[in-house]
Amino acid sequence: GSLIEQLTTEKYECMVCCEVVRIVAPVWSCQNCYHVFHLNCIKKWARSPASQAEDGNSGWRCPACQNASTQVPKTYTCFCGKVHNPEWNRNEIPHSCGELCGKKRQCLDCPHLCNILCHPGPCPSCPAFVTKTCECGQTSHSVRCGQSTKIHCSNVCGNTLNCGKHSCTQVCHAGRCSPCQLTVQQVCYCGSNFKEVLCGTKEEFSDGFGSFSCQNICGKKLNCGRHNCTQVCHPQPCPLCPRLPQVVYRCPCGQTPLSKLLELGCIERKICTDPIPSCGKTCGKPLSCGSYEFIHTCESLCHEGDCRPCSHTSNIYCRCGFKKKVVFLFLIAAITFMCDKRCNKKRSCGRHKCNEVCCVDTEHKCSLVCGRKLNCGLHRCEEPCHRGSCQTCWQTSFDELTCYCGESVIYPPVPCGTQPPECKKTCTRPHDCNHPVYHSCHSEEKCPPCTYLTQKWCMGKHEVTVIFFLPLFQLRSNIPCHLTDISCGLRCNQMLKCGMHKCKRICHKGECLIDEECKQPCVIPRLYCNHPCMAPCHPIAAISIATKLTDLQLGDSVEISRLITKKEMKQARLQCDEECLALQRNRRLAEALEIDDNSDPFNIRSSGPKYSDLLKEDARKDLKFVSDIEKEMRMLVEAVNKGKNTKKSHCYPPMNRDHRRIIHELAQVYGIESVSYDNEPKRNVVITAVKGKSICPSNTLTSVLDKEMQSRPPPPIPHYKQTDKSSGTSGLSKPLKEEPVIDYFDVQD
Repeated sequence: GSLIEQLTTEKYECMVCCEVVRIVAPVWSCQNCYHVFHLNCIKKWARSPASQAEDGNSGWRCPACQNASTQVPKTYTCFCGKVHNPEWNRNEIPHSCGELCGKKRQCLDCPHLCNILCHPGPCPSCPAFVTKTCECGQTSHSVRCGQSTKIHCSNVCGNTLNCGKHSCTQVCHAGRCSPCQLTVQQVCYCGSNFKEVLCGTKEEFSDGFGSFSCQNICGKKLNCGRHNCTQVCHPQPCPLCPRLPQVVYRCPCGQTPLSKLLELGCIERKICTDPIPSCGKTCGKPLSCGSYEFIHTCESLCHEGDCRPCSHTSNIYCRCGFKKKVVFLFLIAAITFMCDKRCNKKRSCGRHKCNEVCCVDTEHKCSLVCGRKLNCGLHRCEEPCHRGSCQTCWQTSFDELTCYCGESVIYPPVPCGTQPPECKKTCTRPHDCNHPVYHSCHSEEKCPPCTYLTQKWCMGKHEVTVIFFLPLFQLRSNIPCHLTDISCGLRCNQMLKCGMHKCKRICHKGECLIDEECKQPCVIPRLYCNHPCMAPCHPIAAISIATKLTDLQLGDSVEISRLITKKEMKQARLQCDEECLALQRNRRLAEALEIDDNSDPFNIRSSGPKYSDLLKEDARKDLKFVSDIEKEMRMLVEAVNKGKNTKKSHCYPPMNRDHRRIIHELAQVYGIESVSYDNEPKRNVVITAVKGKSICPSNTLTSVLDKEMQSRPPPPIPHYKQTDKSSGTSGLSKPLKEEPVIDYFDVQD
C-alpha cells in the first residue's frame, strides 16, 4: 500500500540517482526486496564495478538488499512481468498492466496463484483453507493455505530413534528426531583404552572384544610368550613372532640361507631369542634416500635391526635459488631449506615491499588492508591495498542534514561526507562579546573572530596625548575586538626593579624581568674621573639617588624614603641658604598681603630664563659655540611651532663631554628634549622640539652675558691646562679646586 501511494503521488525516489520516479518513466523492481528503480539507472549500476558480487561470478548486487542477480534487466515490464512497456492509465496503478497478478506466492506449499490485480511489492498471503496434519502426523487441523506456522499437538512423538532401540520422548516437533542421547562404553581392540559414545554410534570392525582402534601400539604378547606385538591397535589376532626358528630361513641381509650357514659351523637356533647368524657379507639393502635411477644401499656388514642412515651428501638450493647447502641424503625429505634473504620487490599495491623471506611469489599480492581515509573523511577503505584512488564511500545516512540553526535542510538519503547546507541567516551561536554579528550561519564549531572596532589599551599603556602641557593617557582606537594583546611598537620604558634603568623591550605583556636581574650597564659617573661605571647593574642606594637627580633638574619631585632609612634622613637634612631665606620672606609677605602663590602680579617668574653660573662660565670660554647652539635651537622651536608636525629633531655631530653638557643645559631652558647616543669618541646629542612645550626665551644666554659684561668689570684671565691634542678632550678648563660635575643628562638609552 505504501509503494502504491508513493508511486501514484510521485513521491518515491530512486536509490541510485536520488530522483523522483515519474509515473511515465520506465522502471525495474527487485523481486527480493521490491524496491523500484529507474530502468536506465539500474542498467548503469549493473555495469559498474561497484555492483559486482564479492566472488566476481555471482553477477551484480541490488543497491538496496545486496541480493545477487546474474541477468541485467533490458526491457520495461509491469510488476507481474506479463506486459512489456505498459501504458499508464489514470485508473490503474502506475507501471502495472491492470490484469490479475497470477504469480506464485512465496509460501512453498501453497498451490494457489495470486488473485489480485498487478501490483508492486510482495503478494498477500493465500486466503484459501486447507487441512494439514501436525508434525508427528497423529492429528489434523483446518488452516489457511498461506499460513506459514507449523501445527503442533500435545502428544509425545514416539518415533524410533537412530539407534533403532529407543523411541523419541519429545512432544510433537518439527523435523527429524534428535539422535539418541543415551551413552554406552566402548573398548579399543587392544583393550587398553575406553570411551563413552552415544547410543547408535557405528561399531566399526568390532571383533567381539573391541569396537575402535586407539592408534597406539598393540603391545599384546605374541604366541612365543617372549615378544610383544609391534603393530598399531588392530581388530584381527596378532601375527606369529617374526623371530621363531620355523619362520626365519635366511640371514638378516637375506642373501644366504641358514642351512648353508649351519654347514659352515653356525649354531642352530632353538628359540626366538637366539641370535640370527650373520653371513659376513655387505648388507646391500636399499635405503630410503635413493630413487628409481640411483638406489643407495646399506654399506654395513650383514646385521640385525634397521640399517644405518645413508652417508652420501648432496647440494640442495633454497626455494628462491639464492643459496645452496650440503646435507645428508637421508635428511633431504625431512627438511625445507630456506635462505634469510628478504624480497625487496614492491607488492601489487605499489606502496609496500614484499619483505618475504626466501620469496618465490611472482605476483607479490598485498594482503594488507588499504586503510586510507575515503573522500568523506570519516570512514577508511576496507579493501585490500590497491593502486590509485579509493572508491567513493558508499555509506548513506537516512537522517536529515541541517545547518546549525535548522533553517536549511538536506533530506535523506544523504551520502556520507556531505557538508551541511549553506545558510544565509545570521549566526545564532553564543558569542563571547555583545557586539553585532555580521557573519552567516556556519557549520564550523568556532565562529570567525569579531572584527568590531573598539578602543583598547596597549600592553604597556603608552598611548599619551599632551593637552595644555599635561600628559593625558588615552585608549587606542580602531582595534578589532578579537585582538587582546596589542603592542604599540614603542619601547616599554617601565622602570625596572633596580630603580636605575628602564625596560628596552618593545611594548610587551607581563612583567619586564620575572626571574632575571637587570644586566644593563651602570651609567653613574665615577667619583674621580667622571666616566660612566659601565659595570652590570648593581643595586646601590647611592646610585639610585643619583639617577633621580635627572628628574630633579627637570622640575619633578623624587621620593627617596624607600632608598634610605629614617635615621639617615634626619642626619642628611640640607642647610638653608640665602635662596631659602628669600623664599620664606616672600611667603610671609604673600600671606600678609593675601596674595595667591600661583599668581605672578609683578611678572617675576616670566621675566626671563635663569641660567646657571656654570653654564655662563662655559659660555664665556666658548661664546661662538654657545651662540651657534642657541641659534639652531631657536630655529628648531620656531619651525615646530609654525609647522604641522608635533615634533622635530636635530642631530649634532660628535663632540666632547663639555660641549654635550652645554647642549643639555640649554635644551632644558628651551624646553627641548635632549638625549646622547653612541659611545666615545663618536658620542653625539639629538635634540627634539615638541609643539606647545618648547619655547624661545626672551633673553638668550649671549645677550645675558653681554649685559653682565657691560655692568661688571672684565673677569680675570683664567688659567688653562695643557692637554694633548690627540686625546680628543676639550680645550675648556675648570678651576683647580672645583669639584667634579656629574652630567646626569648624558645617559645612554
